[in-house]
Amino acid sequence: MSPRVGLGWDLHRLEAERPLVVGGVTIPHDRGPVGHSDGDVLLHALTDALLGAAGLGDIGDRFDDRDPAHAGRASHEFVTDVVAALAERGLRVASVDSVVVLERPRLGPHKLAMRARIAELVGLDVDRVGVKAKTHERVDAIGAGDAIAAQCVVLLEAVD
Repeated sequence: MSPRVGLGWDLHRLEAERPLVVGGVTIPHDRGPVGHSDGDVLLHALTDALLGAAGLGDIGDRFDDRDPAHAGRASHEFVTDVVAALAERGLRVASVDSVVVLERPRLGPHKLAMRARIAELVGLDVDRVGVKAKTHERVDAIGAGDAIAAQCVVLLEAVD
């Protein structure tokens, strides 16, 4: 079987008095994402990328946001569920790369922790996981500090 590539993207509004969780890491900030689950945009983008690469639909198909069972759910549970589904199909994650777009706070000091958490969740060495952080140069809702977005690409390979 040839390698399979998946792309995921997510965006959430930010509001006061909510925790900011990105890549499975809680980051000190006065605002956090609004979402049915914990709103972790990076893990949501990763989940979509994994599902897409495997031809298994998208995050909304598998974890319906109208289902009360997913209310407040930790996004790392979505990733581990999908990684298990990949294993059942003879697939494993070969690499992950991602970009998080957030005006503030600066994510630089947290990138290694995010990489380590993602590596743990998908069963990779940390050097096979990329996390980049960008601002939106004060353009649109992200640039105004009212939203956060993430994009992720994954490479899957067959288990030998």
